[in-house]
Amino acid sequence: MELMGARYSCRKYSAERQVSDEQVRCVLEAARIAPSACNRQPWRFVVVRDPAKRAAILAKSRPSFTDAPVLIVACGQRDQAWVRPSDGKNHTDVDLSIAVEHMCLAATALGLATCWICSFDTEAARRELELPQGVEPIALLPLGYAASETIPEKIRKTLNDVTSCEKY
Repeated sequence: MELMGARYSCRKYSAERQVSDEQVRCVLEAARIAPSACNRQPWRFVVVRDPAKRAAILAKSRPSFTDAPVLIVACGQRDQAWVRPSDGKNHTDVDLSIAVEHMCLAATALGLATCWICSFDTEAARRELELPQGVEPIALLPLGYAASETIPEKIRKTLNDVTSCEKY
């Protein structure tokens, strides 16, 4: 519970502090061991350290994200995902969400900061990363050290506001 409480969406990163290859490997390992529907693992994670590539991918997001020395692009492969028979729901996004949150928690445990980014130029990501047909960039995860040690206050609904028993 303490680790989950410590995780937050960091929006400003220290450009001076680097992230080691070992730290990146640990974060990626957390994604690798994440559960997925029927263990299909319909994902691929692209690590981007090149500043020009990061800037191009993040051009339509907040500029401060480019200060993070690492950007992980979480990509989905819909043709590899489990599809729920009752309604045809493809679980790529669900599976990737689990894996990305595993990465966020691993990063937090390592003293690093992250932020889910879903609003970005997918075509720029596709172009910069030379993604093949059928591979979709779904989320971006900047990875680095927070520029400030002040953790913003989290505002969350109460448990009663988000749960019910036996019926909605």
